[in-house]
Amino acid sequence: MKNQVLVSDIQKFAANDGPGFRTLVFLKGCPLQCTWCHNPETKASTPEIYWKSRLCVQCGACLEVCPNNAILPPTPPHVARSKDSTYHKIVRDRCDGCMACVDACQYDALTVAGKSITVDEILDEVEKDRPFYNNSGGGLTLSGGEPTFHADFAMQILKSAKERGIHVCLDTNGFCEWEVLRKMVETVDIVLFDLKHMDSAIHKQYTGVGNEKILDNLRRLLEIGADTWVRIPVIPGFNDSKAFHECASEFLSNIKGQISRVDLLPFHNWCQDKYRWLGIDWALKDTEAIEPSFLEIPADIYREKGLVTTVGGSGFENTGSAVGW
Repeated sequence: MKNQVLVSDIQKFAANDGPGFRTLVFLKGCPLQCTWCHNPETKASTPEIYWKSRLCVQCGACLEVCPNNAILPPTPPHVARSKDSTYHKIVRDRCDGCMACVDACQYDALTVAGKSITVDEILDEVEKDRPFYNNSGGGLTLSGGEPTFHADFAMQILKSAKERGIHVCLDTNGFCEWEVLRKMVETVDIVLFDLKHMDSAIHKQYTGVGNEKILDNLRRLLEIGADTWVRIPVIPGFNDSKAFHECASEFLSNIKGQISRVDLLPFHNWCQDKYRWLGIDWALKDTEAIEPSFLEIPADIYREKGLVTTVGGSGFENTGSAVGW
C-alpha cells in the first residue's frame, strides 16, 4: 500500500465541486486522455516540468546542467515570449525527468508539476479550513486525474477524512472496476460522476476508452443508493448538440435509482497556459469558452425529465429555468 502519491495541486475555497466551500485535492494520473482536459498536468502519473516563458531570462543555467541534451540554447526572451513563438525550452522526448534544470533555475521558470505527499500531510492541509466547511456545509473533494487510479491511497485519504469528521466528495470519471468504486463509495458522502458521451465509439475517439464500464458503474452506484451528482462537461463539437442532451437526459431519467442532480459544466480554455508550460500544442486552444447562460436552454431538457439540473455545478444551488432552443 502506497505511503505517498503525487498531488498536482491542493485548491482552497472551491465552490463548484460539491456542497459549500471545499478543498480540492488533485491526484496525478488518469486512465483517460480527454481531448479537452482542463487539468493536463494530472494525466501522467509521474512528475512533469513546467516551463514558463514569461519568467525565463534565458540565462542558460539549465542548459549547462542537463545530462541529456534536452534543453534548447538560449534565445532572446522577447522572441520566446512572443505570441507566435514555437520555441520551447525543453526537448520533451529527450528529458528523463531528473529535475537538474529545475534545481538550477533561479527564476522559477522551470517548476515541477507533481509533489509526492502523504495522507497525513494532505489531511492536515485540508483541516486548516474546517471553520469554512462547518459554516457552508463544505469539506474535501478528492479529484484528479482519477482517484480510482490510485485506489489504495485514495481509500486511505477518504477514510482518514471521515475519521476526522470531514464531509467528503469523490470526483470520478467512473472508469474502474466496480469493486474498487464500491469500496471507495462506502467512505464518501457524495459521488461526483462524470458523464461525457452516450456513444461509446465517439467516447473512445475523444477520451481513449469506451463508455460501457462507465455507464455500468453509474447504474450500480444508483442501485446501492449512493448520493450521486452526474456532471456533464459540455464540449463544443463533442457533446453540445440538442441530440446528445436528449439522449443523455432520457438515459438518466430512466436509470434505476435516484440521481441527486445533474450539473452541466461549460467548456473553457483558461487552461491553455498549462498546455504551453508542458510543451503541448492543445487542439482546443482557439476554441471559445461556452458562456454559462447558453447552457440554461439544454438544462431545461433535463429538468423536463424531472432531473434537478444546474449550470456550472455550484455547491450553492441555482436551478433556474430557460425556454426555447
